[in-house]
Amino acid sequence: MRVQLQPCYLLHRRPFRDNSELLDVFSVEYGRLGLIARGLSRRRRGGPLGALLQPFRPLLLSFSGKGELLTLTGAESGGELAPLHGEALLSAFYLSELLLRLLQRFEVQPALFTAYGAAIADLSDVASTGNARLSLEPALRRFEFRLLEELGYAVDLSTDASCGAVIRADAHYALVPDFGFREVAAAASPSNASFAGTDIMAIAEGHFDGVSGLAAKRMVRTLLHPHLGSTPLRSRSMFETTRGPRAQTGEEIEAGGV
Repeated sequence: MRVQLQPCYLLHRRPFRDNSELLDVFSVEYGRLGLIARGLSRRRRGGPLGALLQPFRPLLLSFSGKGELLTLTGAESGGELAPLHGEALLSAFYLSELLLRLLQRFEVQPALFTAYGAAIADLSDVASTGNARLSLEPALRRFEFRLLEELGYAVDLSTDASCGAVIRADAHYALVPDFGFREVAAAASPSNASFAGTDIMAIAEGHFDGVSGLAAKRMVRTLLHPHLGSTPLRSRSMFETTRGPRAQTGEEIEAGGV
């Protein structure tokens, strides 16, 4: 395989043998790839190439080789580095970690590649305008739901999976991953284990703010949990550490973070 100037995003980089680095990248036509950047650790701070190879910058990478690990042969900028900081930066790392956990090597996902770039741009816009933290939430939810859809983990937001009936605004539903919603008695299920029909309908229409935004976050976590494994997400732990002791109530904890 010999590929020239493939649009990519860098998801992660770490030291590798012989003063090289191992790059985990997401490419538009070849999916998630492992690339060896030879001699990169030997150069002072990585030199110009090291400065170029940063997360959240559109890249044009050239690579060649066979097998699971390929060799980086060239790199160019494909756009500006997104000016992320604070909670917007942690949110972007969270999106990258989702891709690292859920995408297999060479799994081609062009629509997800586009959605990732759009999410990074949205987070960058929030960071640059100084909007409140909750402005990050719609961007995160849009990407998460697109991720679920593209990977086949999404559920039908319009019907009760147990009987095929249309979701009703005045009913409550339990969510079963990889199956869907089934109606439950509201009094028989705590609020954190069920979803109001009004919230499900709002989420289906792409409303990710207010009460329906909190429900959307619970929904995403429920659907992703079986596929992420038991190891906690590092980005989520980092977010909780930066928030410190401020989030004391369940509502505050649910409202913040990724």
